[in-house]
Amino acid sequence: MGRTFRVYLAGEYVYCCRVCGNHLAVSESVISTQFRGQHGKAMLIRHTVNVYTGEPGDREMSTGKHTVRDLFCKVCHTTLGWKYDFAHDPDQKYKEGRYILEREMITEVPEGKRETGRPKIEEISVRELMARV
Repeated sequence: MGRTFRVYLAGEYVYCCRVCGNHLAVSESVISTQFRGQHGKAMLIRHTVNVYTGEPGDREMSTGKHTVRDLFCKVCHTTLGWKYDFAHDPDQKYKEGRYILEREMITEVPEGKRETGRPKIEEISVRELMARV
């Protein structure tokens, strides 16, 4: 097995794993904050980094049946939320390929409040990250 590389993000706010501080997403990727997870409030996100997914499975949710995969932190393997693979209801198709991050499992770090004025490690701008997808 090879070395695992992590992506470090820069944006207005960076969402990080609550356990290890691993960067996960930026506030510019948030589609909606009006979602609920197993632990309470959650967000629908366009893109995430430094995560991996589990096996797909069908789940009956409040908005209908969906095929989803659990979403895990690449560093500490904490369950952070899930990824929507397939929505059985045509009205829910906008969720396909998107991610749910549960607020209880993440922290929000304002990028303007860094201890030092310069990045600790090479960062990728939000525009550059969006262009890759």
